[in-house]
Amino acid sequence: MLHEYYPRRNEVDQWCNTVLERAERRTLKVEFLDAPSYSFQLGVRHVGGNCYVAFKTPGRKTFYGYWQPAHAAPAPILFHVPGYGAEMSAHPELVEKGFNVLHINPLGYATPSGPARNEGMWPVLPDTVRSGGQRGYVDWLEDALAAVTWGLSLDMVEPRRFGFFGTSQGGGTSLLLASIMAGRGVKAVAADLPFLTNFPLMYKLENRGAYQIAFDSMRTPEGEPDEWRALGFIDTVSHAHRLKMPTLLTAGGLDDACPPSSIESLFAKLPGTRSYTCIHDQGHAYTVAFLRLASAWFGLYV
Repeated sequence: MLHEYYPRRNEVDQWCNTVLERAERRTLKVEFLDAPSYSFQLGVRHVGGNCYVAFKTPGRKTFYGYWQPAHAAPAPILFHVPGYGAEMSAHPELVEKGFNVLHINPLGYATPSGPARNEGMWPVLPDTVRSGGQRGYVDWLEDALAAVTWGLSLDMVEPRRFGFFGTSQGGGTSLLLASIMAGRGVKAVAADLPFLTNFPLMYKLENRGAYQIAFDSMRTPEGEPDEWRALGFIDTVSHAHRLKMPTLLTAGGLDDACPPSSIESLFAKLPGTRSYTCIHDQGHAYTVAFLRLASAWFGLYV
């Protein structure tokens, strides 16, 4: 019954257009930074051209990315977005495959020197619920899309050949970004253990995993219609009809944060070329298996 509060398909379509229009109207100043990329966070990269990028807009918090250019240009580009911990990561294995890669870290939660704060959970999901969808992931996605627009404008990028990928929140938001950019050249998406997938299903479970963050933010234990509607706009299941590009999903058999049942419910609704892999003994974590699956997927379709 909770799905009755969710937006209809045409409302999701309009929401996607609105978020993209907001991002494209952004005045974005982009700076390549001299901050060293040699760190335990990103590892040693014996390739020239990699660097942090600062994205600045008047009146908005500066957010950052990590730029990894392909060895030859022009080349397609892959956009990576972070999990809920806002960790930054580099992907030299995808650069070796001939892709430009831009990691985007919205809302300024992570910086070249580390996290923007040391304690507590990032408020993007609670802000989404408490604002009725007026803040939170709308702002997160707008930041990401502004950086995507910049990335697609670069001379070394083939602007009609790009894809999205990520794990957990990064998996869920890569699906949302692919939905928003549907028809704009996005060729494929790879979502690992995707969060933000079927909130009503997760609400019914005794162990709600990472989704408890949203339910704890509601005004009442059962939630109010405006709160469920806000979640409906960022629920990947609401976007299934738009995910007609080749879509790769993975799940972990031991994952109790984003369990396979939620991911399988999305997979069942996908209308196009699709792949689903459940790794039996995997918990909620980044894995080499996903990167190899994603590399092959992008090699086929991007």
